[in-house]
This record gives sequence, structure tokens and C-alpha cells, in this order.
Amino acid sequence: MSRLALGTVQFGLKYGVTNNIGKVKESTAAEILKIAKDNDIKTLDTAIGYGVSESVLGNKNINSFDIISKIPPLKNNTDIESWVNFEVGASLERLSQKFLHGILLHNPDDLFSISGYALYKSMLKLKEKGLVKNIGISVYSPHQLEKIFLEYKYGFDIVQAPLNIIDRRMHDSGWITKLNEMRVKVHIRSVFLQGLLLLKKEDIPVKFKKWENIWNDWEQYIQVNNINPIEACLSYPLSLSNVDKVIVGVQNPSQLDQIINASKIIIDQNLPNIQSDDNNLINPSNWNKL
Repeated sequence: MSRLALGTVQFGLKYGVTNNIGKVKESTAAEILKIAKDNDIKTLDTAIGYGVSESVLGNKNINSFDIISKIPPLKNNTDIESWVNFEVGASLERLSQKFLHGILLHNPDDLFSISGYALYKSMLKLKEKGLVKNIGISVYSPHQLEKIFLEYKYGFDIVQAPLNIIDRRMHDSGWITKLNEMRVKVHIRSVFLQGLLLLKKEDIPVKFKKWENIWNDWEQYIQVNNINPIEACLSYPLSLSNVDKVIVGVQNPSQLDQIINASKIIIDQNLPNIQSDDNNLINPSNWNKL
């Protein structure tokens, strides 16, 4: 089974700083799903907040896939269990599924709200009912994990987090190993940093010029070592045995073909010294402030 997972946010939204075609057409989505299935990619990552992504998937034959979705952030919710049941029930209906492989919290900081324990217990009940097989959280940084697993130790089955050649916090902090020891599956996203790491230096949007030294060093590393940037980006997380899935999103079938081929080539690489802890760079949710 492939360690790649297919991210489907592009099926429902115009997503990604390098996306110049908008939302993926349904016919294109069908082609992408066929390539994924033919290449033993078993996991689809989606979310209630990904526009019409779930509905698009529900119109396709996805019964052979493991589907992971995400509960949106809490608003002014009073009856938490009813709200969770409604959201997940509606998600299952859109996806045309009887159960989900996993349901994650899109905003795990909700666990520390006044409704935190009710939210957690509601997720556990979904498992008890057989509506989901795994529960988990989608985080932006390992700092969130320290707080969450102190309060909810051994409480989750899946953690989804960013990891790439620039943002190495999950690995350097030791959290990937810790999660593995707790038998928590690790799913990695943002491996291409929304495509920034695949652009030529001159094509990087002006708002990222503040980090020009990083782009210079990255381009030099690629050229000196004669490495395909897709292969280099994928090799890092795939070289880590404790990473269960690497989530990739694509805009067309050709991109998925390239990624699948690149994933089969693990480069024995000395990584360039381009890591950064600058949240304005490594956290895409901050990019609209640049």
C-alpha cells in the first residue's frame, strides 16, 4: 500500500498559492481518483470546510478508499453532541458513506474551550457507534501537541501536521517518534509548502521575497545536486519510517503521476540548511497578512 494519501481540498475550493486554474473540474477529479486507486493510494483526505469537496467525492465511486474528514471549528454551539452528530452525519451523506476511516478536529484548540471535554466525548461516541474508526486532530505546530497530549493522553488515533524541508519542527522536536510510541498514526501535509518549493526562484510571489536567502539556497541545492525538487521534497518525509501517510494535493492527473513516480525514489540527501521557524512563512494561514 502506498504511503501517499490524496488531499482533496482542490476538489472543492481554489486552493494553493500556486493554483492558477481554480477548483478542479469533476471530470478531472474522477481521473485523479482513478490514478490514485490504480496506484494503491488508499487514503483520501477531505474536510467539511473544503467547499464542495465532500459532495464531489460522494458522486464518485470511493468505496475502496479510506476517507478522512474534519469537523469545523466550534462557533456558538450549545449542544455539542448534537452538533457533532449533525456535522458528521451530513458529511457521511455527502460522501455517500456509512462510516469514515477518520474524523479530525480542524481546530484542536477547541479542546481547551468550555466545551472541550464534551467535544472529545462526542468524538469517542462516534467510534462507539461505528460511524468512525479513528479520531484525531489536525495541528499547525508541535507546541499544540504538548498541551493536547498532556490533557488528553492516548486519546487520539491520528495526528495530521505540516512537515517539509523548510518546516522540520515535527521531526526536530521528536514528536513524530513520540506519537509512534503512543501508537498514534502520523499524517504529514504541506510537503511542498503549497507548491512554493516547486517554483523556480523567479516565479515565487513577491510577498515571499523577504525569505530570499532560503529560495537562493534551495535553488542552489537543487542545481548542484541535480535533483528533481518533487523527489527532494517527498524524500524527506518518506525517509522517516514513523510517518504513516504523506498527503499530496494536485490540480490535474499529470501532477499526480509525477508525484507517484517521484515517491518511488528516495534520495540519500544531506538536507540544505534552509529550515525556518518563522510562522509568517511556514504557516500558510498567515500568508494573507504578508
